[in-house]
Amino acid sequence: MPDSFSFDGSMPKEVLTSYLSHAITHYGIGFCNKQKTPNFSDDMRMLKHMGAKFIGRAASVWTTGFIDDGFYYYMCEKMAAEAHKADPEFLLQACVFEAINKAAVDVVPVPAYVLETFGLPPEERCFRYDDMIFTDGRFINHWGEDCSVPDITRIETRLWFFYRASSFIKAGYEGIHYGQVGLIGRNDPDLRHWRQVIDLTRAYAKEHARRHYVLIDAHLVGAFREVEGLFDFTSFPIRLKEVLGKPWECICEEAYLDSMFNKKDGFIRPFLVEFDNFGLAEKPGEPTPDKHYAWGYDEITWYALQDKSYRHAFLRYITDWVNSRYPDGWVQFPSRRVTKVPVSFIWKNPTTAWLRDAQSWDNCKYTLLPDGSAKIDRLYYSANNPSDQCPFGFGDEDVIAELIRAQNK
Repeated sequence: MPDSFSFDGSMPKEVLTSYLSHAITHYGIGFCNKQKTPNFSDDMRMLKHMGAKFIGRAASVWTTGFIDDGFYYYMCEKMAAEAHKADPEFLLQACVFEAINKAAVDVVPVPAYVLETFGLPPEERCFRYDDMIFTDGRFINHWGEDCSVPDITRIETRLWFFYRASSFIKAGYEGIHYGQVGLIGRNDPDLRHWRQVIDLTRAYAKEHARRHYVLIDAHLVGAFREVEGLFDFTSFPIRLKEVLGKPWECICEEAYLDSMFNKKDGFIRPFLVEFDNFGLAEKPGEPTPDKHYAWGYDEITWYALQDKSYRHAFLRYITDWVNSRYPDGWVQFPSRRVTKVPVSFIWKNPTTAWLRDAQSWDNCKYTLLPDGSAKIDRLYYSANNPSDQCPFGFGDEDVIAELIRAQNK
């Protein structure tokens, strides 16, 4: 399969296929808590070594948000520019999720161009959380206190979604992932309101995006999977099935739960399956038959807790399993992802200043040991080969590079 990553104004099918077959999940492209991550340069080295081109979840905000939205997008743009220096063909994906936080939303000014795009009169005000939530009480505080699911049928929600997507596009991101569109669109069965947001986002990209096109996807379930024209592809969790009687082992299975793995959904449009992160079961480590957990953990945490030999074997297994069944189905390989329990590492010759930086941005805690080494506990998975530039690397990048090359021959 020849590689082709050139497009402008539209994306031919072969280019979409090239990007999806070089897809990884790399949460955050290089900053958090107002500073550049210490191992950003090693991340760029790794991404190029792996042959990654579609960089999933390169920027996103979940419920807490950034109170200083202007600074957030400034940093998004800065890090995207540095990533594109490493490889101009990187297609960076940003996410506009199914979660809004009152404290973060209510302090963000509504730009004049957003109101103008929707044909509304200009006014100086901030976005209003209370005008985005479901009026019948559904999904309010769904993600915690004052953290709710927005309703796409409300104009304030559409203003917010367009604002965030257009801000990412302006910052250099060429992909937008809209999360659980069915949850946000529970009151939008004919997708009229979703179509407005997506059409306006595409029109904005036509003028302002790096290559005048934006690649749009979402977690699609049910009738949303059958909709034509709105989304370029589907992304969805793997939906691992536990092998009962063999603790910690999981497999893929057709028609299991709501996965993409079935004859109907698997052939509707191109799709990616990702190692999802969503939480823990009540009893982590125990089987959870017919539920979304993998032995009580979300998918990336389950994967991160395996030993290296099993991780590598599983990556080879799932790549072959998906590629052999679905001509337009691809694995989105894990590169950097938040886990729900910490993973421990020992760094034999630590740089303490580096560790302090990592602690401030990366859910990373460390303890200096009597022999001079450092014990690191970190709530992230990173595929990097371990080194002084990335002491908490899991050492999976060579296998991912091998699999990306193999599926693109």
